[in-house]
Amino acid sequence: MESLTFSGAPGIIVLCAYAALMLGIGFWAGRRRPDKKHTLKSYYLAGGNLGVLVLFFTLYATQYSGNTVIGYAPQAYRAGFPWWQSVTFFMVITAGYMLFAPRLYVLAKRKSFVTPTDWIRHRFGSPAVTLLATLLMLWALANYLLEQLVAMGHAIAGLTGGTVPYQVAVALFVCVMLLYSWTGGMRAVALTDVMQGIALLLGVALLLTGAFYLTGESPAGTTRYLIENDPESVSSPPLEVSVNWISMIVMVGLSICLYPHAIQRIYAAHSERALKRSLRFLVWMPLVTAGAVFCVGMVGIRLFPGLSDGESEQLVGMIANEVGAINTAFYVAMVLLFGGIVAAVVSTADSAFLSLSSIISKDVYGRYVNPRAEEHRQVRLGKTVGIAVVFVLLLLAWNPPTTLVNIFVLKMELLVQLAPSFILGMYWKRLTGTAVFWGMAVGVVIAGGMTWLQIENVYGVHGGIIGLLANVAICVTGSLAARPQAPRTDRPEAEHPRQLHEE
Repeated sequence: MESLTFSGAPGIIVLCAYAALMLGIGFWAGRRRPDKKHTLKSYYLAGGNLGVLVLFFTLYATQYSGNTVIGYAPQAYRAGFPWWQSVTFFMVITAGYMLFAPRLYVLAKRKSFVTPTDWIRHRFGSPAVTLLATLLMLWALANYLLEQLVAMGHAIAGLTGGTVPYQVAVALFVCVMLLYSWTGGMRAVALTDVMQGIALLLGVALLLTGAFYLTGESPAGTTRYLIENDPESVSSPPLEVSVNWISMIVMVGLSICLYPHAIQRIYAAHSERALKRSLRFLVWMPLVTAGAVFCVGMVGIRLFPGLSDGESEQLVGMIANEVGAINTAFYVAMVLLFGGIVAAVVSTADSAFLSLSSIISKDVYGRYVNPRAEEHRQVRLGKTVGIAVVFVLLLLAWNPPTTLVNIFVLKMELLVQLAPSFILGMYWKRLTGTAVFWGMAVGVVIAGGMTWLQIENVYGVHGGIIGLLANVAICVTGSLAARPQAPRTDRPEAEHPRQLHEE
């Protein structure tokens, strides 16, 4: 990467400032906790008291990480208009929340849910379904956390112009993340999300403003330039690319809203009204964030034409370098963006770590290993094992083998197989645990098998979507073929989430 105008000492100062701020937030949040010993709900859900503003930013942070900026802009540069799909699948994520989040929130409050599998266990009463869902969530979280550790190292090393080496960057900021997460739990994570969200929003807006300033043209003028000089970047995609686009939108939209840490943010809302208001604000973020990043990539074609695929990976740094040299105000703005990108990656990683810890704590240790353990002991065990998992992933991130990284690419394809259990299960009373288990298992085998066989898609349709279609078919036909069951005595029919919501 070209030497950035804020590399060297300025970059290190910014990193230290953000690290100190995160640690300060974690210490403050830990001191403000009402209970002397952490309970599951207080540590993993901030006591279920997140208001509209904090809830909005922590939901925002689960969707948009630093990779959204440094990875999506180069993709727009290379792919052109077809990468507008990145904006649309972020829109579908919010629509996915709307399908089940308000109803799930009502039931979660009534039943004191802590982890996503609490819903699975309550709805279907099947140990097999619960265990399979738990394994899929742990796999997705480990995958997601590994990605963020690698992104963390590359972001810091790249944006400081190599002043901070990759391995040093990963090790230091992993320690920072673990310290404030250990101290403050969800409350600390949510407050750091507010900080990184504000920095990222302002930084991206000013990066795009500066990029247009460098071109000396309006957005319309830049579009005319692209039409005249690079018509392929703004042309309509062929049919197979369009099908692939729709497939990606559905898979990403339905899987990201089912991330365990996203579901736990639903549980952590102060009220149903706060949750709905936060989701209304989130509706606009695809245009404000992913849309702005897409435009940065397209403007990059105007500013730096003819970059190779490898060179285009440096695009955000190259544009930030030029924008930061305009004047002092833009320099400060690019420093803000630089810090926001790093903080966004760290905040995304801490969310995954906390959710991983909660599942280990409650669903593995508290249910199978030591059911009699008090809650504060479950929390302590979950935190300790979670840290051990992070350090194992840190070893992989230190020098990740290519084959292993390719295996871990299988994430959304598996996580999307949970969609029937959450969405169909929320609305269709007749959906059975047996049908859900076999549908989920078949969907996982299809998606996983296609990945192992290196079949990226079939006529543009991703393996995860093919698996999901089979999954839904099995859920529907299996449930219709099953005999209607008598209501469970421990879960009266009146407590179905739809009826609770209507109450």
